[in-house]
Amino acid sequence: MKKIKQVLALVLVLAVLGGLFFVAWFGIGASKDGSMHDIQFGLDLSGGVSITYQVEGENGGNPTTAEMDDTIYKLQRRVESELGTTEASVYREGENRINVEIPGATDEIFATLSTPGNLYFIREFNDEGEANYVDNSAEIYGMSLGIYELAEGVTIDSLKESGDIILEGKDVAGAQAGIMTQNGTDYVVELTLTDEGKKKFADATTAAVVNHDTIGIYYDGEFVSVPTVESAITAGVAQITHMSSYESAQSLASTIRIGGLDVSLTELRANVVGAQLGSSAIHTSKIAAMIGLALIVLFMVIIYRVLGVAASLALGFYSCLVVILLSAFNITLTLPGIAGIILSIGMAVDANVLVFSRIREELANGTEVQKAVKSGYSKALSAILDGNITTLIAALVLGLRGSGTVKGFAITLALGIIVSMFTALFITRIITRVLYNLGFKDEKYYGKAKAAGSIDFVKRRNVFFAISCAIIVLGLAVMGVNHAQNKGAFNLAIDFAGGTSTTVVFDELPSTEELENDIEPAIIKAANDADASLNVTSISHQVVEGENTVVFKTITLPEPSRSAVEDVLETTESYAVSEVTYESISATISNEMTKDAIVATILALILMLAYIWLRFRDLRFGASAIIALAHDAAMVIMCYAFTRIEVGSTFIAAVLTIIGYSINDTIVTFDRIRENQHNVRTEDDLKELVNKSVNQTLTRSLFTSITTFIMVLCLFIVGVEDIRTFALPLMIGVIAGTYSSICIAAELWFIMKKKSMSSAKAAGKADKNGKKTANA
Repeated sequence: MKKIKQVLALVLVLAVLGGLFFVAWFGIGASKDGSMHDIQFGLDLSGGVSITYQVEGENGGNPTTAEMDDTIYKLQRRVESELGTTEASVYREGENRINVEIPGATDEIFATLSTPGNLYFIREFNDEGEANYVDNSAEIYGMSLGIYELAEGVTIDSLKESGDIILEGKDVAGAQAGIMTQNGTDYVVELTLTDEGKKKFADATTAAVVNHDTIGIYYDGEFVSVPTVESAITAGVAQITHMSSYESAQSLASTIRIGGLDVSLTELRANVVGAQLGSSAIHTSKIAAMIGLALIVLFMVIIYRVLGVAASLALGFYSCLVVILLSAFNITLTLPGIAGIILSIGMAVDANVLVFSRIREELANGTEVQKAVKSGYSKALSAILDGNITTLIAALVLGLRGSGTVKGFAITLALGIIVSMFTALFITRIITRVLYNLGFKDEKYYGKAKAAGSIDFVKRRNVFFAISCAIIVLGLAVMGVNHAQNKGAFNLAIDFAGGTSTTVVFDELPSTEELENDIEPAIIKAANDADASLNVTSISHQVVEGENTVVFKTITLPEPSRSAVEDVLETTESYAVSEVTYESISATISNEMTKDAIVATILALILMLAYIWLRFRDLRFGASAIIALAHDAAMVIMCYAFTRIEVGSTFIAAVLTIIGYSINDTIVTFDRIRENQHNVRTEDDLKELVNKSVNQTLTRSLFTSITTFIMVLCLFIVGVEDIRTFALPLMIGVIAGTYSSICIAAELWFIMKKKSMSSAKAAGKADKNGKKTANA
């Protein structure tokens, strides 16, 4: 009877897994909600909307560089907040145009990104309480929201001359919808003003209270709100109260944020464009993922037997849950997002490997299987929590403080970490218990840990340090040589350096295969042949939906290369071209976005250091971990320097991926040192402690690295060119992260600990000698 219950339990587990797989693959209902088919892919994987704006400066002329940069950054942040996507691309086109590219092609996107007008706060009522500027203003006096135009004959210029424009959009730092519940529910819009706007608004509202004025908020030809001023507002923070609903508060806050641009934007064109990485990118990524998962399952079953079967089933739960959650929360998945998922898969397996290693150690010590399983989970818990929480801290900070690619990476990484902890700590354990109760009770089904090795890692520390330093120095030398030869220290992609957008109008649109296999190589060859100093290594294209137009993007093409490309396009017999135009485009990753990424990374490292210090009660652990992270990041960067792979948006994702992977690996080694750290009195004791701990966790570190490496290797072998150039630095990073956890981090802690022990010993000796002198 008991065995029947366990069979039913296993059937239930498999049924739930099957149900999750059905939902993940086929979705729910005709809409495919919750399925892989419903996942929103980014511009690089599936295309989206491209909108181009003509920009006029504050005084009506051409915008300054500062105005363009500020507008690009504000548009980037606005798209993120209004449309909930972190994967928009905003960049300069030519001298006075801005291009905004957003994943997907919905009516909401077109409506939200329709021509952003200018925002003004206008003193609306005069001293006698008579309406100045709003048509039918008596009907909306005191109301929170109305859509009304300026009175006949009144213009913005005349309002500026009369001094009745109190604030402009540039004076507003932020606007957010909110809910107040002190005296019932009240929906509000909270405004934050700049320092200059604070002073202006203080003067205006002080006078408005005396004169019973209202202040109309005027945007893009309409009054969108005409609130009453109830008191002087001098702190630079204001509230518009009594909104009809939270949605209307959100709408008004959105309008105010949109209007906070220093320039005027006029929409020139709006198109639906195709994927930047080509049609095969998603297909090959899926194949790579399936092959990688199959190889991981095979590896886990061979190495860990019954435990491997349990982990493989749990990995199936993990994969299905991630797909369902990506779809359910409308998370936009891009190439960097795939990196975050790959990392979390490695960490999901890592948690299982940690537990299994502990179980096998207990079995080797003679513990009965059931007790060994319980003890294994108990002893591995602290390392699992510390490793995942440390990485989760980094993901949360990057998500909150970062923008664009960084935020997208952080979201998928955080999601993956949470799901992986759930499946590793609960699902795997449940399945293991069911399999045990089904009759797999003999320890031969689980295996025993072999005795830990006796490699003297501490003795070889200087060799390890020298190898790392040599690679970094050699990489810096290569960067210096390339810079001296005017090639640039790195091969910067258009994401960082800008480039040339070549728009080609064909008489008949070529197929995807012709674009990728014939036309793109021809453009690259023509551009490089025309200018010996040029090194075009990659190109992307976007097809404009409903037209015979294709936009090719490359690094900056000088005039000889542009002419050569145009000649090739216009003289090829296999297709006909009616028009070729060129535009210079700016970097899609702005200086502000780069600063956001740097600040977020530094803050994440500080918080990670603080957490490790708090948990291990030894700052040396945190310092060693951060230095090891810097080492791993440097190794990834050196990979880009040596190979001359283009440094684009995926560069940031690659570095962050390895930081997240490496810290988890290092924490496991430190956790074992903390566990073994007792009765350490001499340098020999300290050396034995570090060597013992590293040897005990060596197998686990190697196995985790193998499973993560398998996933990335599959992407490298099966993926398209852009994915391969992303996978290569990740493979180098996985190797570097494993190397630093074994050969760098623990050895650095040994050096710091040894120094503190020597200092404490010297201080004690001095104190002892001092007492002897005093007694004498």
